[in-house]
Amino acid sequence: MTRVIVTGGAGFIGSAVVRHLVRNVGAEVLTIDKLTYAGNLDSLREVDNAPNHKFLKEDICAGPEMIQAVAEFQPDYIMHLAAESHVDRSITGAAEFVQTNVVGTMAMLEAARAYWNSLEGEKKDSFRFLHVSTDEVYGSLGDEGLFKETTPYDPSSPYSASKAASDHLAIAWHRTYGLPVVLSNCSNNYGPYHFPEKLIPLMILNALDGQPLPIYGTGMNVRDWLYVDDHAKALYTIVSKGRLGEKYNVGGRNERTNLEVVKTICAILDKHSPKTAPHDRLITYVEDRPGHDARYAIDATKLETELGWRAEENFDTGIEKTIKWYLENDWWWGPLRNKVYSGTRLGLVK
Repeated sequence: MTRVIVTGGAGFIGSAVVRHLVRNVGAEVLTIDKLTYAGNLDSLREVDNAPNHKFLKEDICAGPEMIQAVAEFQPDYIMHLAAESHVDRSITGAAEFVQTNVVGTMAMLEAARAYWNSLEGEKKDSFRFLHVSTDEVYGSLGDEGLFKETTPYDPSSPYSASKAASDHLAIAWHRTYGLPVVLSNCSNNYGPYHFPEKLIPLMILNALDGQPLPIYGTGMNVRDWLYVDDHAKALYTIVSKGRLGEKYNVGGRNERTNLEVVKTICAILDKHSPKTAPHDRLITYVEDRPGHDARYAIDATKLETELGWRAEENFDTGIEKTIKWYLENDWWWGPLRNKVYSGTRLGLVK
């Protein structure tokens, strides 16, 4: 049985990866998560009692603890997703992003290197470390063009700068020490179990509560949207089949302006949870986010042609599934809205 460590496995994308590995791949999984505000064990409820899943609450920055965890579990793959990920929070709290995303990634690379150096034969040859990153490291696109794996890095926010730094560390550990590393850079994810500070879950829950739907600037910023379960499948494909030292962009080929996304959410909610007036009456334009990139769009051709991955959901099918999930699972998001994050504006520079 394949043995996999997933860091950040109680987060949004991480929990989707864990659920996929445990239920669909049949792998034996160790989830490592610090359980910050965005880490939620309820996101792992579906695999809670699975005999092939274990959970360790620990900080990836704790080097000796990571070395011990990796050595004891003896993984075939490490899938490193643990990160601070919200751009708005990075604007007013950059130090935490540097600590987790840069220092924590170095700690994981060193833990992986110590373990890999202890292996021999086929076990050593087959070991892989996947560093999971974002398209935001590439900066902002104009009206045309796509991010390719060869696109120069040009990060705009403390978040994307910290992820760019961690990408460079992962490649450096491959080139300097020979550590078998592969990288992925994904577009914006959406789907079930998404912490409600991000655009799509925030708009869904605010609309259900009759609260304003704040859109930054004019709402014309463009993102390429990727359904989280498609991303989880892509990541396992990359770690198990990807070429060492290579990067693979993961995208859904679903470009939408932020305004289009919000209006789509409103239209679906009008159908499934109608109010006395259309939900789009709640749309409110607010001051733009500092350093707000204009457009992201991923070229996933390398992943599609070389490794055979294809996104199964387009934006229309994925957003419908997502909204229905939120309508049916207030047990998950209700406590978060009440006790952790109520939807207030983040990332304003004082």
